[in-house]
Amino acid sequence: MPDLPKKKVGLIACSGEELPEGTISRMATLKVLEQLRPEDTVTLCLPLFLAGEERERAFARFYPTIAIDGCAKRCAAQATAKYSAPPAASLVVTELIAENGLPQPHGVRRLDAAGERVAQAVADLLAHEVDRLLGKPSSPIVAGDGAQPVAAEAGTMAVATCSCGSGIPVAKITVNSHQVEVLALPAIFDQFREQGKLPTDDTADELMAAVKIYNRVAADEEAALHEAVLREYAAYVSTSN
Repeated sequence: MPDLPKKKVGLIACSGEELPEGTISRMATLKVLEQLRPEDTVTLCLPLFLAGEERERAFARFYPTIAIDGCAKRCAAQATAKYSAPPAASLVVTELIAENGLPQPHGVRRLDAAGERVAQAVADLLAHEVDRLLGKPSSPIVAGDGAQPVAAEAGTMAVATCSCGSGIPVAKITVNSHQVEVLALPAIFDQFREQGKLPTDDTADELMAAVKIYNRVAADEEAALHEAVLREYAAYVSTSN
């Protein structure tokens, strides 16, 4: 498998707006992305994920992803499992409230004080899960204690980064006169060149096997993509020598 950039954890949050717990899931996710673990996390957009955005789905197939759902419907977790892979961890706000004796939140667009407290508690637990998945030491967390763990220097705030701009490299190649984005292709080419593999028909089969790990390839497009990938790899090898 290609050596991709630094391993991060993807966070995919509930998009429901009819319950305060949905708002809490998004608020807690944002706290982790911007304040608690900005260097270790990226966000995945659930609507894009459901609509078939391939970079979102590819990230969740090969990097640990946490689903943060507002209720027992688990829309984010189910979408991740259906279109990519089972999430590495799954948090449900309603369950966390019950398990940790947290106050019942109110408000949808604007949370009350109880909702703010629950959002912080969920963010703390979420940050703890991120540390666990990355194998990093994490301070014990007492849900709902109002603690404010800080990963960056006081007074700084990192911008949340989308998975499409931080994890898997993308190359555009011409297939049947059309430009097609192929996920992970630069890293795949690097790996094959470092292994001394020449652009032969046998290598083409191996290249396509690697490409299909990261990309969904329609049967009627595979032959053309197969040819295009080998052509691009031959050009890559020639310019690298």
